[in-house]
Amino acid sequence: MRKIFVETIVKCSTEGQQVPLKIVWEDGRSFGVDKITEIRKAASLKVGGQGLRYTCRVHGKETYLFLEDGRWFVEGR
Repeated sequence: MRKIFVETIVKCSTEGQQVPLKIVWEDGRSFGVDKITEIRKAASLKVGGQGLRYTCRVHGKETYLFLEDGRWFVEGR
């Protein structure tokens, strides 16, 4: 497994919270974030690294999106 850094379209609230709206994959495909169910500080146990972990619903599947030092990544194979 490896970190896959992704472009992420984000909405910034007036309180400073960053809310991901869309994930753009390495090959240019984009996926809308349907829902965010949790945001918390956590480590990626599969690929290493730590930061904010967003538990997201994308096309009906739960996935983790991490924000680490200003960069977004997902856990890839």
